Amino acid sequence: MVRENCGVVAAFSLSNENVIPLIIDCLRALQHRGQEAWGIAIPNKTPYKELGLVTESSNKFKEIIEKYRSNAAIGHVRYSTIGKSNLDNAQPLKVSDLCIAHNGTIANVEELANMVGGCTFTPQNMNDTLLAAKKIVKLLNEKNDMNNALKILKNDIIGSFSFTFVTDENKIFAARDPKGFRPLVLGYHKETETFVVASESCAFLSIGAQLIRDVKPGELLKIDESGLDSQQFANEKHAHCAFEYTYFAHPTSIMEGINIYIARKSIGRALAKKFPIKADVVIPVPDSARPAALGYAQELGLEFEEGLLKDRYSKKGKLRSFIEPYQKDREEIARWIIPIKEVINNKHVVVVDDSIVRGTSSIAIINAIRHAGAKRISMIVSYPAIRFPCYAGIDFPSREELIASNVEDINGIDKAVAEVIKADFVGYNDPDTLANAIGLPRDELCFTCSTGDYTNLGLIERPIFKSRREVKGE
Repeated sequence: MVRENCGVVAAFSLSNENVIPLIIDCLRALQHRGQEAWGIAIPNKTPYKELGLVTESSNKFKEIIEKYRSNAAIGHVRYSTIGKSNLDNAQPLKVSDLCIAHNGTIANVEELANMVGGCTFTPQNMNDTLLAAKKIVKLLNEKNDMNNALKILKNDIIGSFSFTFVTDENKIFAARDPKGFRPLVLGYHKETETFVVASESCAFLSIGAQLIRDVKPGELLKIDESGLDSQQFANEKHAHCAFEYTYFAHPTSIMEGINIYIARKSIGRALAKKFPIKADVVIPVPDSARPAALGYAQELGLEFEEGLLKDRYSKKGKLRSFIEPYQKDREEIARWIIPIKEVINNKHVVVVDDSIVRGTSSIAIINAIRHAGAKRISMIVSYPAIRFPCYAGIDFPSREELIASNVEDINGIDKAVAEVIKADFVGYNDPDTLANAIGLPRDELCFTCSTGDYTNLGLIERPIFKSRREVKGE
């Protein structure tokens, strides 16, 4: 099964300008959300897709911009949570006269496949986005209305979605799931009179567009030559993904009115109050933990240093390890995080990280800091202990692979994980402290991966779904 947590974008120019340059620049700005493949789609053409980073195809940009000239388009950068990294699984996808790009995970894929009917899939090519598109096309044929189609679809699926669509009738649609698990924002590019919808507002900064607002959970936007129209297909209690605020989102982005960089510094300050360690230096694990480490150091009046640097000239040095699809690639990225001995030697080091998932990267980092001469290492973690798989779009693997899930006594997780990764101390954040630091109500954030409470997905118990590595046999 192919499940996605990616980056999506859609654009419609009311002045009939070619929006493909805007789409490409937005996808480059959303590259942190997906590194495996990218693509664009316009009306009445087969989507264009490439493997790898957007910039790796820069020599083709001029040709793409001319060949796919359109005032309406969608785009996608892919990070697979399940499924092979190949061009067939890249997005956007086209079904009938509808192209779709998806950020999220639809967990009950097999059930949805039975609803669609007439589809034959293997575990490697079963694609939740394709199934959703087929279901939507079927509902559109019956209802002839996207809002009514989504009202039905939301009751048939378990999981998360932020969809962008482009139709052969030259219409753009964008929809966010009723819980708001995954982000989606609306902007406007004044120069080309273009409405833009994207996963994050950092995409708007790349093209000089203005952020208008978040797309509401359960909201459907339609953009065509008559302008922008909004409808609400659902009204439910929100459950924004807390992991977006500590790791996934870009520091320049604004989500639910909150700047990610400021939120991460606030998280660091809150962690300093929770764990006021008397240390010699505070260093971040590059890159997403940097604001939290700075906030931690400032709150306690400790020295802040860049004690770990990525070798960005290695093959994978510029990539994000967590969203790499294979373990060997994640290990390769961690191996090229290099300590600066002069910053670390003979010091009590507080190293701040955004999360600990499998623990393999943490083990490598602690080992490198130890070999650089640290006399004591305390690791502070921005996100609470991850003990359960996520079925709303983040690739937290099977529970057996999660380092914190193996600890029976939840009150002893800090000590148990410290022993495994060979740190002298580990201090995890907790949901209440994290929510307060972000600035959102605790009950409007999703902490399922930490608590094991799957009621946000409409489930009483944890569902039994296979992880990507179980499917691939890793």
